[in-house]
Amino acid sequence: MGQAWHAAHSLGFEAVRDAIWTPSAEVLERANVVRLMRRHGIDDYWELVRRSQEEPEWFWPAVVDDLGLEFSRPWERVYDDSRGPEWTTWFVGGRLSLAWNCVHRWAQSDRADAEAAVWQSEDGGRRALTYRELSREVTRLAEGLASLGVGEGDVVATFLPMSPEVAIASHACAHLGAIQMPIFSGFAAPAVAARLEDSAAKVVVTADGSLRRGRALPMKEIVDDALTEAPSVQHVVVWRRLSEAGVPMTGGRDVFWDELIAPCRGELEPLEVDAEAPYLLTYTSGTTGRPKGVLHVQGGFLVSIAREVAYQADAHPEDVIHFATDMGWIMGPWTVVGGGALGCTLVFAEGAPDWPRDRLWSLVEEERVSILGVSPTLIRALIPHGEPWADLGSLRTIVTTGEPWNPGPYRWLHDKIGGRRCPIINCSGGTEVGACFLSPTPAIPIKPCSLGGPALGMAMDVVDSEGRSLRGEVGELVCRKPFPGMTRGFWNDPERYLDAYWRRFPGVWVHGDWASVDEDGYWFLHGRSDDTLNIAGKRIGPAELESAAVGHPAVLEAAAVGIPHEVKGEVAWLFCVLAPGREPGLDLPGEISDAAAAELGKAFRPERVLFVTALPKTRSAKIVRRAVRAKAVGDDPGDLTSIENPEALDEIARAL
Repeated sequence: MGQAWHAAHSLGFEAVRDAIWTPSAEVLERANVVRLMRRHGIDDYWELVRRSQEEPEWFWPAVVDDLGLEFSRPWERVYDDSRGPEWTTWFVGGRLSLAWNCVHRWAQSDRADAEAAVWQSEDGGRRALTYRELSREVTRLAEGLASLGVGEGDVVATFLPMSPEVAIASHACAHLGAIQMPIFSGFAAPAVAARLEDSAAKVVVTADGSLRRGRALPMKEIVDDALTEAPSVQHVVVWRRLSEAGVPMTGGRDVFWDELIAPCRGELEPLEVDAEAPYLLTYTSGTTGRPKGVLHVQGGFLVSIAREVAYQADAHPEDVIHFATDMGWIMGPWTVVGGGALGCTLVFAEGAPDWPRDRLWSLVEEERVSILGVSPTLIRALIPHGEPWADLGSLRTIVTTGEPWNPGPYRWLHDKIGGRRCPIINCSGGTEVGACFLSPTPAIPIKPCSLGGPALGMAMDVVDSEGRSLRGEVGELVCRKPFPGMTRGFWNDPERYLDAYWRRFPGVWVHGDWASVDEDGYWFLHGRSDDTLNIAGKRIGPAELESAAVGHPAVLEAAAVGIPHEVKGEVAWLFCVLAPGREPGLDLPGEISDAAAAELGKAFRPERVLFVTALPKTRSAKIVRRAVRAKAVGDDPGDLTSIENPEALDEIARAL
């Protein structure tokens, strides 16, 4: 098997042009996905991809077995699609506890005294919990929440800075069979209120405050303001993060975390629930209208996320994982569930990853992080500060997601951070997917900016406007079959869910991204399909125009939007953030337009180039192009609660 594997492996390398990274024999020998292949007699990765798509009854049980995930009662059927693919259920009849799989079982293993959750506070503090300690804290909080009347199916909102407390609260909810609803820690009261009201949350778990960029954020006061619009909330649990006097507390409703768990002995057994029991309710903003409540379940979310962290990020129990994220972004639960399911050490960092500017690299050195998760936007923000001085030799894998890459920042990450030895596992999926649609693995060569191909178990395709498969051209990214990690619908709004994904091509999930597959079978993203520009009848994704702009040394990042035009139908406007020390001289707009025309063709030359100091971004660091366009043309920008810096829209208006 070994000789056959290495022969196929070397032939594969010869067929892949322009690869920026190629796995060594050592990497292959260690890779989880190679172990899975060998266990099932498969010596070609793309054959594994094919079988995972076409044989779900074989593939998903193989994942559960390979990763040692535990169901307390076996399933009767792998999946049931009798109500249609939109409402497929998985591991039918099976029962399990996600909290057991991610925490408690490790506390009864040889990982019991290994660090499970590490915290670096913004003011320089460090705290760590072993798996034994984490298991006890999860159980005690579960007992405390139960004393407040929380039970199976109740919604518990968490509004916390990134810290071990987010893992404790998350797993305590799973321990009880409650539904956790994480809220981005930077939201203002109206956005918090909208989510509490829509979810009918029973309890909120928050902090008295937290630190971000050297300033104290009054999280408890924000919750208090939000509760005037959320009558369903009966109790508020407050973690004394800042331990400052004068925290506003409402008698009979509010309780400090430490006082709630003081009488709890940590003896409550985790509830074993049906595999389809609701687990996670998380909100994502649409183009218009109110935020969408995306619902995930215990069995499907656990298996899907564990598969991704194991076979794509290649995590092992000895790995130290840090993702620059928040629990209000799907990559927060991705880290907590996936890393926990594999027995890894998770590092949580309060505050912003780029403040101070060398903080992220210092954290990697100090904690010996081996798997690092970042967004393209974060890397673009860090590049102007120069190459890191810290020792990054512990890094083994870099996971990226959030937006399409620009070539320059991608290569900087590969060369300066990964030392040209670390694979960049560039993923794309979404909150509704509960995992990734597309991603490479360490078993294949990687092309710059590529997403490799379909993630295991995902029946992906690129199609034209009639739903026919495309290769070598840009088309709609779709998924032709259901999968365990997909949302079970939008909270109290099934029609909106069907409209969003299933009704354009019946029985096929249309994700809303433009994608393409090149001649070597490598997949690339070209931005959101609702962001696509149509210039004189020619479609182009904003990422291509933005990459051309970012290629100019004066431009740090850019947003391309389409503006109506009487003759061409639509023209491109570029909103650019300049690199530090650069000024918007009279010649600069023309230089940037020329660069775009030289790279993409004269037809795509931007009509206007405007300069701003910041672009509006979501909590997951995605540029909100539809809001930029709406501001430019005077339209309603729709739901803006996900934008972390709404003041950027005012600056765009001034630039016009």
